[in-house]
Parts: sequence; C-alpha cells; structure tokens
Amino acid sequence: MEDRIQSRLAALGLKLPSAPPPAANYSPYIIVGEIVYVAGQLPIESGTLIEGKIGEEADVEQGVRAAAACALNLLAQIKAACGGNIERLARPVKLTGFVNATPDFRDHPTVLNGASDLIVKVLGDSGKHARSAVGVASLPFNATVEIEAIFQIS
Repeated sequence: MEDRIQSRLAALGLKLPSAPPPAANYSPYIIVGEIVYVAGQLPIESGTLIEGKIGEEADVEQGVRAAAACALNLLAQIKAACGGNIERLARPVKLTGFVNATPDFRDHPTVLNGASDLIVKVLGDSGKHARSAVGVASLPFNATVEIEAIFQIS
C-alpha cells in the first residue's frame, strides 16, 4: 500500500504525536461504519498545551499555531482508530473548531485556517472539508483552541 499520508507528513517536516488520552470519562473516537467521530482535541505541541484567550494573552498567530497542533492531534487519533495505519484515512468530512477569544474578537475563521490548511497540505484535495468556527468564552485548561472532527476511513 502506498504511504501517501506518511510521505506528505515527512515532506512537510511533520511528525504525528502519540494520540492524546482522553482527559475525562469519554472515548477519544467512535467508529460507526466508515465514519470516525473524533472528540475535541486540544492544542498540545511537544507535550505542552498552547494556552490563552485570543485578544488578551494570545494573538491570531498563536491561535493559528494552536489550531494546527489540534489538527495533528486529530490525525494522531485517526491513526489510532485505524490500528496504526493512517493510510486508511479517506477524507475529513467536517471540523468544528472552538476558539477561546474575547467578545470583540471577529477572526475565528483565520484561526481555524491553521487546522484546515495543515489537513489540506497533508491530504491534498481530499483534505477539503466542511467546517464551523465558533468563538467561546473559555475552554478546558485555558486552551486557545479545541477542534473536534468527523472523518471517513476505508
């Protein structure tokens, strides 16, 4: 089997982290047929949570980086859901992103582009997906972003 996803990750200089364990009493993913529902992933980068409310202690650039970290953790969960074979990933279906931001912040889509752009870079055209970008008053552990997703696998 061709290693299209692993090859693209390597070409981009990206390495998938280990799939983060759930932080409470829930499953990190649920598989229903060819659809995988992945629980919200926080922006953990090199073992460190990216924290801060955008518009106060964080800026858009930090939010974009946090969203990209969430995307890598989503892909790590898919790899785990596929028994370690990420090549079974057919496509993302939908991302729902939550941005920890001040009430006057208006650029939630730009923040979520960090995740969307990374996924499209890794998967090419099959990485295109539906998406929602939602601003929230707070997130667990003061995370900057949290993203949940729905994927199709083969």
